[in-house]
Amino acid sequence: VQLQASGGGLVQAGGSLRLSCTASGTSASIDNMEWYRQAPGKQRDLVATVTSGGSTNYANSVKGRFTISRDNAKKTVYLQMNNLRPEDTAVYYCSADFIDYTKPEVWRSWGQGTRVTVSN
Repeated sequence: VQLQASGGGLVQAGGSLRLSCTASGTSASIDNMEWYRQAPGKQRDLVATVTSGGSTNYANSVKGRFTISRDNAKKTVYLQMNNLRPEDTAVYYCSADFIDYTKPEVWRSWGQGTRVTVSN
């Protein structure tokens, strides 16, 4: 199972970026999909969650600025980030909770991380 993240980069404060993360290598169902971030010297924090049904939840620090969404057919989760701030600078990681009903088995996989840098 592989999660491939992309979309990071360097942007000025107030700008926007869209992150994507696509799952491959399994036919298992996907439950929750999440985005986390880890700033230098800090722990990895949950940014946003989207359930299989499309319900979303956000960290207080990004509410109103970030939007998480998913395309179940493409096994892809997105994070639209608007009005970016220097404190949003971090490596962003996607994760997905997989369910194989035939075994049954559940597990979480992580993407490799994509760096977002917001300059003043």
